Amino acid sequence: MPKVTIDGIEIEVPDGTTILNAARMIGGEIVPPAMCYYSKLEGSGGKCRTCIVKVTQGSAKDPRPMPKPVASCRTTVMDGMVVQNITSPDLLEARKGVVEFLLVNHPLDCPICDQAGECDLQNLAYKHGASNTRYEFERRTFEKIDIGDKIKLHMTRCILCYRCTYVADQLTNTRVHGIMNRGDHAEISTYIQKAVDNDYSGNMIDVCPVGALTDKTFRFKSRVWFTKPVDAHRDCKKCSGKVALWYKGDQILRITARKDKYGEVESFICNECRFEKKRTSDWVIEGPRHIENTSVISQNHYETLNNLKLQITQQQKKLEKKSPIQPSPKGKTTI
Repeated sequence: MPKVTIDGIEIEVPDGTTILNAARMIGGEIVPPAMCYYSKLEGSGGKCRTCIVKVTQGSAKDPRPMPKPVASCRTTVMDGMVVQNITSPDLLEARKGVVEFLLVNHPLDCPICDQAGECDLQNLAYKHGASNTRYEFERRTFEKIDIGDKIKLHMTRCILCYRCTYVADQLTNTRVHGIMNRGDHAEISTYIQKAVDNDYSGNMIDVCPVGALTDKTFRFKSRVWFTKPVDAHRDCKKCSGKVALWYKGDQILRITARKDKYGEVESFICNECRFEKKRTSDWVIEGPRHIENTSVISQNHYETLNNLKLQITQQQKKLEKKSPIQPSPKGKTTI
């Protein structure tokens, strides 16, 4: 098993492991950001270049450094390789330039975007982006279109990560959308405006790292930080049935697949679970979903508050069972 050193931390990994996955095995701040790579989708990665790292030693046999930054999601670890990520100032400057290119045509409409609060590009821009833009030309724009009765495509926000096309390729029998045109005119679109209609099309929403693909049933209904995510499951013949329910009050506003700490779906879900089961009675509630305290969704520590409310409710039910309410002889209610 090859050994690799990333930002001074050595780890032994299986053959064929990429630098990005080796960093994820270590965890923490040294993990490079990734906008297009998705471990559940074969062939993904190498498109956005945000995961670039500096290889100062190629391997123990060939200690020469690689001449330029490499995409960590596509570069396989070699025994004795030495990698720099957050410990290299020039690498961070290069990543800042990559983020600037991603934002060249991106509309900075976070205040009205449904993805705000859980947007990978928003987080990336705050961490690695510049405070202002040098771009003075007109940005490219596209008309919003429906690519299904439940999905809205806002191509102006797209960064061409290709994730949604991989979902269609690998989860469905037929793919009717893809990349049209080339270069600056490239866009995600369907063939002659054909609707995307299959049992797993909703997963394109979950894998999209920006607000280009949004859920029309949730669009503009609430900001994500005003909702309370809850883990739930049901017996489903099409998928695992394990989801996250997003409540506002006692109403389920949307249903998504569960995601790990890197924003990747744990298991893909079908459209029936996502769009058609929006009553609490349809689900077995497991409890509040854990949200990292760095996320805006975790405001007010709802997880602790919900657990406290649950305990109080359970105690009240126990008291009611022990001390049932009985009518008094005079017609007054006593306990």
